[in-house]
Amino acid sequence: MREHPPLLLPLFRSGAVGELLAWLYLHPEQEYSTTELAQRTGASQATVSREANRFAAAGLTSERRHGNLRLIRADTDTIVAKPLTDLLAVTFGPAAVLPPLLQPISGIDEAYVYGSWAARYANQAGPLPRDVDVLVVGTADEDELYDAARAAERSLGREVNISRISPASWAAGPEDPFVTSLRSRPLYPLIRKRSTS
Repeated sequence: MREHPPLLLPLFRSGAVGELLAWLYLHPEQEYSTTELAQRTGASQATVSREANRFAAAGLTSERRHGNLRLIRADTDTIVAKPLTDLLAVTFGPAAVLPPLLQPISGIDEAYVYGSWAARYANQAGPLPRDVDVLVVGTADEDELYDAARAAERSLGREVNISRISPASWAAGPEDPFVTSLRSRPLYPLIRKRSTS
């Protein structure tokens, strides 16, 4: 079955293309192995390798080998680098910008983007998202979450709102109308629930 172009940016063939490019262009100082990109985006290794070949052929990325590793990074010396980076920031940016900002914060059990950005990511029709709504499950410090939201805003060029909810409230389900409403709509996972085993 053929994947539909993503509503966040229908110029791309798939959401995987948008996420891969977002990780590369919104972290231009980093180089990633194809395995790491697959883990970060949830795309298969085969998809990442295929798209990496296309990016390299188009001059969007540069590569080097380190043993068996194929290391890829954005080629920021091209005429399209700046406009592409700006476009990726306002479309697929939350997927690549928010996880590295939230992961170092202690007390986060899970984190999701919800609202209009998550709905567009899930290819539900609607207007372009004006802001990014993030739900953090856990006991993370509010000041640290505030700082992460401001840092994300600088990268994404739009307002980022982070709400915190306790694990007990998140587990309450139908007893909490806010939780029920959130769970009935698309959620994009930024930090998945950590295994207790």
